[in-house]
Amino acid sequence: MKKLQIISDKNIKSSNIKKLLLRKIKSISFKKEDLVIVIGGDGFMLQTLKKNKNSKKQFYGINSGNYGFLMNKFSSKDILKNLFKANLVSISPLEMIVKNKNNQIKRSIAINEVSVLRQSRQAASLSIKQGSKQIIKKLVSDGVLISTPAGSTAYNLSVHGPILSLHSKKLSISPISAFRPRRWKGKIVNDKTKIVITNLNPIKRPISAVADNLEVRNAKSITVKTNNKIKFNLLYDKNRSLQKKIKIEQLRKETS
Repeated sequence: MKKLQIISDKNIKSSNIKKLLLRKIKSISFKKEDLVIVIGGDGFMLQTLKKNKNSKKQFYGINSGNYGFLMNKFSSKDILKNLFKANLVSISPLEMIVKNKNNQIKRSIAINEVSVLRQSRQAASLSIKQGSKQIIKKLVSDGVLISTPAGSTAYNLSVHGPILSLHSKKLSISPISAFRPRRWKGKIVNDKTKIVITNLNPIKRPISAVADNLEVRNAKSITVKTNNKIKFNLLYDKNRSLQKKIKIEQLRKETS
């Protein structure tokens, strides 16, 4: 059996957790095939998953950042027990295909969301299609966001998008500061849907397309669809599953 792999972010807290973990694992000769322990925050986990998009390994995240929604809380006392009893959830990312103003094609994947954002002081002018069906003919806004269930409590929630259950097989399309039509609240679509966003005025109103944290500027058209060929296998502590975290956010009341 292969020894597990430990990847940590470059900060003091992550390094200290890694050192402690290595001592515990060494003390019992802990081995687990195809397991990667990721120590850091959500951003570091997203970065690590993307680097390993063709891997069949299982990823157990330990939070050393701020919110750490995709991560597990570190427990020095229970870490080995948590690793042995962790529950598996598999998620597929979005695939973003962007054609820029020079007709170059750029591709990237997004585990949380694809956001289309205005690139200048001018509001974006967009049309949005669901396959061949028109969702909205003209949206004037700061942009629009397409979210997976796993990412629906992140940027999507900040723009007042709906929180999606992990196994809902849905995607959320949410406007960002819509100007016209002002009252359009977005749409929930099937995760098999191909979403096409077109910039209606690329010269005067340039836009950028962002897959999690990778940006493509001067986009003319953006196609977003779920890539079911890629599966990320994430492990969560028994009492803090990703599905349970999403459910808690759905029930959480707004506080001032």
